[in-house]
Amino acid sequence: MDEKFIARVTKAYEADQQRLEIPLAVGELPLAYESITDEWLTDVLCANFPGAAVVGHRLGAPDNGSSNRRIIHLTYNEAGTAAGLPSALFCKASHDLVNRIVLGAANSASGEEFFYSQIRPQIEIEAPKSYFARVDDQSFNSMIMLEDLTGRSEFLNHASTISLQRAKSQIRLLAGLHAACHEGTELGAKAKNVQTWPEFFRKTLNMGMKEGSQAGFLGAEEVIPERLYARFDEIWPATVASVDDHKSLPYTLAHGDVHLKNWYVAGNGEMGLADWQCVSRGHWGRDLAYTLSTALTVEDRRQWERELIELYLDLMREAGAPVPDFNQAWDIYRRQLMTALTWWTICVEPPATMPDMQPRDTTMEFVKRIATAIDDLESLDSFRTPAFT
Repeated sequence: MDEKFIARVTKAYEADQQRLEIPLAVGELPLAYESITDEWLTDVLCANFPGAAVVGHRLGAPDNGSSNRRIIHLTYNEAGTAAGLPSALFCKASHDLVNRIVLGAANSASGEEFFYSQIRPQIEIEAPKSYFARVDDQSFNSMIMLEDLTGRSEFLNHASTISLQRAKSQIRLLAGLHAACHEGTELGAKAKNVQTWPEFFRKTLNMGMKEGSQAGFLGAEEVIPERLYARFDEIWPATVASVDDHKSLPYTLAHGDVHLKNWYVAGNGEMGLADWQCVSRGHWGRDLAYTLSTALTVEDRRQWERELIELYLDLMREAGAPVPDFNQAWDIYRRQLMTALTWWTICVEPPATMPDMQPRDTTMEFVKRIATAIDDLESLDSFRTPAFT
């Protein structure tokens, strides 16, 4: 990783720790969950509700990974209660130095802040509502406060069962997002300053992505098909080529990290998508490949993937978004599996520059599913022909 960048973020972090300011107004960004005050929460949540105020709050247990996560439970005065303000918020921050470095190096927090503040209020998809989202572009301190879905949604993991009905709901959400934010749309134009997927990926190289994902691939031999494992030397070149494909394909706003743990089942039975910190402008093929290869068991993917891709293309056409014919879409799909694999082999043996982000059972299951899809679809062989034009 760039030592000058680390030094700059470290200096800003140390300066923050010396100040340890207590936030009182919405323009001030908390430096720790413990520093949050009722006054600050009142300014954030109650500004549009005369007389409303937060009169107490309680922090939930810490949950640290790529970000520092906690639930804040809130108590209001009579006016705040009558206004129906949220009784709990799910919060994501970058209060620890390692989180600031990782999220800042990839510009992840800024992308998530953009989605929740600029895109989410204008798009009809199942995704959490945001009450506050801000990133300091110098220190990379950040805070995003979302509606707490606990008790109203089913949270998923690698062991969750995804039926064909649920998979179709996932496809509807992806098509809704991608069509609404496609090049040529108003939201697509608004997203023009969001980094592209090739730019995002290039930044991860400074964090040890190549070395870490290669070591993880070799360390996951037990779950990778033997035929694919024997072609280790082709994995990284194909991964880079799949990223380069985006340079000649049309862009939309893509979620970027659509593994099953970031999906939930809402109260109405529809699938919802959370954790938008890998958002970028790229081709929709990666979101589609990444979703199907992690959400579905190997057997279900083999049975349903063509039907689901056809559904996605139909929905995109109905929304007026340009899409290729099925054969080209199929080639895009199988090539875009490569960085889905990279996103999970890095979790097998994360380098020192990254936090330990995922439990091993989850990691190995997703590596198995994605690697098997790459082997089934002969993805590596697809790179022997020229990229798309």
